Amino acid sequence: MAGSEQAVAVAHPNIALIKYWGKRDEHLVLPFTDSLSMTLDVFPTTTSVRLDAAADADSVVMDGLPARGEPLRRVTAFLDLVRDRAGRRERAVVDTHNTVPVGAGLASSAGGFAALALAAAGAYGLSCDRRSLSRLARRGSGSAARSVFGGFVVWHAGAVDARDPDDASYAEPVTDARLDAAMVVVVLEAGPKSVSSREAMRRTVATSPLYKEWVTASRSDLVRMREALRAGDLSTVGSIAEHNAFGMHATMEAAAPPVRYLTEASAAVLAEVRGLREEGVRAWATMDAGPNVKVLCDIPDADRVADRMRAVTGSRVVVARSGPGAAALAEGR
Repeated sequence: MAGSEQAVAVAHPNIALIKYWGKRDEHLVLPFTDSLSMTLDVFPTTTSVRLDAAADADSVVMDGLPARGEPLRRVTAFLDLVRDRAGRRERAVVDTHNTVPVGAGLASSAGGFAALALAAAGAYGLSCDRRSLSRLARRGSGSAARSVFGGFVVWHAGAVDARDPDDASYAEPVTDARLDAAMVVVVLEAGPKSVSSREAMRRTVATSPLYKEWVTASRSDLVRMREALRAGDLSTVGSIAEHNAFGMHATMEAAAPPVRYLTEASAAVLAEVRGLREEGVRAWATMDAGPNVKVLCDIPDADRVADRMRAVTGSRVVVARSGPGAAALAEGR
């Protein structure tokens, strides 16, 4: 078959309010706990996948440069999975453009693999409903399962004793959420972090004495978060999200050797968030695996929060709102 099939997709990162941290199955990318996130309307990743029947290897370009090492391996392994499911053999030419710093704890892999999953499925003719697409994206990067959908999204870990564990773990939108909030993203460091999320997860699960207790608390946090979203209660949503994130970072710092992503700049931002609350501004912080801080707040207060963060850090600050799920931009033969 001539290699002229092509598809293009765009997806956005999501920020977890109830964190995903730790896999019970590395191969299937199955987490220990459910998680819940907010997909943003900033930092899109756009990815095209074009089949090339004459090629003997996949070609992957990321932001204008050929991918090598681990990034190339991950994309190629993901394409192998798509090829296997589609019953196809053609290699692919992948071109991806990020507008979010990669590897800095800003969920670049979530938007990236959600876009790749949709584009690759289109190019290879793999039929996927949204739930199936979230399962597929999960195999590239766990949090990508959530970026398939817009708004608030829950990713189900799936029952440990499920007959088909892969089928049981998927994301879906939180359709009863009654909250419209802003997320102020404080980009303190845009470069790749010294310890990858994958390595930090493995180390935390294997060595942190706090991890099991955090897992138990996280399950309770998610139940309360769902209730708060149904009620449109930003104060409770923010408080739970902040507590859940700090708990996750505590488990990492208790690992051997410790994983510490918080920096002096991170601490300054967190102190400023607390100061804003003391002034009556409803604002709560969350952090992923990196030094950058995200602040959940009321939409009318977002610019004020952003201005304070810029004044304190001198860093790039981006105001985001709830964003869309992954979308196909073009596809054809």
